[in-house]
Amino acid sequence: MPPELVPIAAGIAGVVALVVIIVGIVSVRSEKDLVEERLGRFEQDYQSFLDIEEPEDSSKEDRKALDAIDKAISKRPFAARTRQQLARADIKLTVAEYYALQMISPVVFFAVGFFLLFRGDLIMSIVTGFVGFFFPRLYLSRATSKRLIRFEQQLPDTLALWVNALRSGFSVMQAMEAISRDAPEPTSTEFKRVVQEVQLGIDVEDALEHLLNRVESEDLDLVITAVNIQREVGGNLAEILETIGHTIRERIKLKGEIRVLTSQGRYTGYLISFLPIAVAIFLSVIQPGFMNPMFENRLCGWPMLGIGLALIGMGMAAIQKIVNIDI
Repeated sequence: MPPELVPIAAGIAGVVALVVIIVGIVSVRSEKDLVEERLGRFEQDYQSFLDIEEPEDSSKEDRKALDAIDKAISKRPFAARTRQQLARADIKLTVAEYYALQMISPVVFFAVGFFLLFRGDLIMSIVTGFVGFFFPRLYLSRATSKRLIRFEQQLPDTLALWVNALRSGFSVMQAMEAISRDAPEPTSTEFKRVVQEVQLGIDVEDALEHLLNRVESEDLDLVITAVNIQREVGGNLAEILETIGHTIRERIKLKGEIRVLTSQGRYTGYLISFLPIAVAIFLSVIQPGFMNPMFENRLCGWPMLGIGLALIGMGMAAIQKIVNIDI
């Protein structure tokens, strides 16, 4: 291989390795419950065959190391917040795995910037690594937001299904079990968790509270409040849920109309915020000598960059505050 292609191959290998690690961890975590259930049934019937000691391989040792780290930080307040965010995004990772990916991400981004994008420009590569540090957080926030939007859009249909099940003679729990079978994702997964928690002995109110913690929605809060009040004082729950469903449907319709009317302002904010950054990166790639003095001069260039980024952030926040209309 020619020497000039070695850095490019190293950068591509780093990106591929990060993708393989993420896909492998997520797939293992998503199938963990099913595997443990099958192994549990296998242990009951064939316990004598499982008493034979097996040699530990490197993957098991790595798994034990991650589990030990996860147990060590599980009681920390920041770990509880991260675990809640992972649950809201439905990402099958432990806290230790998430922080491990957050430590790997800056290294991979730095390698890609140094070997592929900027070809040895140390300053821009450090900036790229700094972006890589925040990439897992941005991805987690984006996944949580998209999942919440899908859940809220499905909520009117979910309430309609709930009402039909109640009028058919189902109990509240039987209706939620029907929702967990027939509703699309992510509604089916969330209601399935509620049903499983109740089957394990958790009170219905606590299970619904856990659902609200995973899906931070004002509309869902209204539904859960109505269900809890009906359990305390009685009443026609089907009629209450039907009224709430109609209200939520009208709110979603109004939100869509407002989003269309404010779309020009939002995209204008995106354009004027990211255009200077995109132009700076473009000039750094095609003409490094034109932009390098800005990054190399610590007395003048760095303060100007800091002030510019601060003003861009303030302008973006102001525009988003103007176009974000609460209903």
